Amino acid sequence: MDFISSIRQKVKQKEKKKILFPEGDDPRIIKAALFLNKEQLVSATVLGNRTAIQKAAAENDLNIDDLSIIDPGEEDKSQYIQQYYELRKHKGMTLTDAAPIVADPLFYAAFMLRNNQAEAVIAGAVNTTGNVLRAGIQVIGLAEGIKAVSSCFFMVLKDDRVLTYGDCAVIPDPDVDQLASIALSSAQTHLKVIQEQPNVAMLSFSTYGSAKHENVDKVIEATARIKKINPTLNVDGELQFDAAYNPDTAKRKAPNSTVAGKANVYIFPDLNAGNIGYKITERLAGAKAIGPFVQGLAKPFNDLSRGCSVEDVINTACICSLLA
Repeated sequence: MDFISSIRQKVKQKEKKKILFPEGDDPRIIKAALFLNKEQLVSATVLGNRTAIQKAAAENDLNIDDLSIIDPGEEDKSQYIQQYYELRKHKGMTLTDAAPIVADPLFYAAFMLRNNQAEAVIAGAVNTTGNVLRAGIQVIGLAEGIKAVSSCFFMVLKDDRVLTYGDCAVIPDPDVDQLASIALSSAQTHLKVIQEQPNVAMLSFSTYGSAKHENVDKVIEATARIKKINPTLNVDGELQFDAAYNPDTAKRKAPNSTVAGKANVYIFPDLNAGNIGYKITERLAGAKAIGPFVQGLAKPFNDLSRGCSVEDVINTACICSLLA
């Protein structure tokens, strides 16, 4: 069974999660929502202007009679407006300014998620990543103990092993706290989705002091911080990639490490390394990159690529169901 098939099988064994799609007038979103509901993978609800959604469905010969639609323009938003004002008044927000923002389906969905009226939100087919993350950070907020929103990719190797890479898409040059948060979030993501214990390698161009540099120091400090925050997490660093990945190399470079040679979660020291690393793995090793997935928020609020396919939306929804 391939990775995506196994994910869908896991989702079918769980209680159906309610997932919101605040770009309901995009045909890709409508098609994905209809499929997800038909296959009983999740309970999909689309948000947006009802007339625009109906028009998009009609133009694409889609029957949405049974599709759950929420039009924020038809809803009483007073509770959410008050909440947004309270959250942002320190930034100068007023109730008058809050009203049109909350009416935006993206923010309205975020408030539904905040108020436990859904388990996840998926957007980004139309909205930019910046807009999606802004709504998530402002309304949902960060998970406990996490200092930054980050991302991870699932790298599906030819032998069907799945590695988790973080961060490859969000934070260009993380500081010590951010790097620790990336590792903690990636480990949690790996555990929930892949459903195996994470062995977290904090990557560097040095293994156990083989090189000295402030960039190495950052990785060492982040590793120590992670161990303090979560003493039960199997994490080690600093490790070069070959020591983290290859058992024979691990025996020579880090013989006493509990992670070296068997890492399944790889944390890159910055976005240069992460973005280059996942693309090298994809192109040279023939791995399939699934993602990126937003992590670090208190609840799943995921970003899509604006070039996403219907299949991408479906797969993202299934993974968000496992994260919820």
